[in-house]
Amino acid sequence: MADEFDIDVNGRSRRISADSETPLVYVLRNDLGLKGTRFGCGNGECGACMVLIDGVARQSCQIPVWTVKTHRVLTIEGTDTSELLSRLLQSILDHQAAQCAYCLSGIVMSAVALLTKNPAPSESEIRAALDENLCRCGAQHRMLSAIMAVAEQPG
Repeated sequence: MADEFDIDVNGRSRRISADSETPLVYVLRNDLGLKGTRFGCGNGECGACMVLIDGVARQSCQIPVWTVKTHRVLTIEGTDTSELLSRLLQSILDHQAAQCAYCLSGIVMSAVALLTKNPAPSESEIRAALDENLCRCGAQHRMLSAIMAVAEQPG
């Protein structure tokens, strides 16, 4: 039986009807039409479904939807007016860091969480922030370079 409740997604209260144990990724994609959050492995191993929950990068395939009722969820679609996102995406283009781009929204969300909290992280801090993201194309080194370039820019 479905439960009805409100969740805050991208700054808007959204009324949903879903089983409370439904993974957040399904609600975002199927009920709210936010396709930028990708379904990857479903086991919390790839990071394609990364969103920010109260500013912290979390894998939405591992989050039952009921747990976000009192939290703010931010998806890649909700960052579209961010100056940080604009710089980050330009750097990804400049470094030719995106290949198939399936992992890209998850990596971007992890980077946004890190750079919002720490605008000038070290390489090891960036690597740690991306630890839960997997790029099957092998573009991790270029992703790291792109994020490091943004961290080095005055912002």
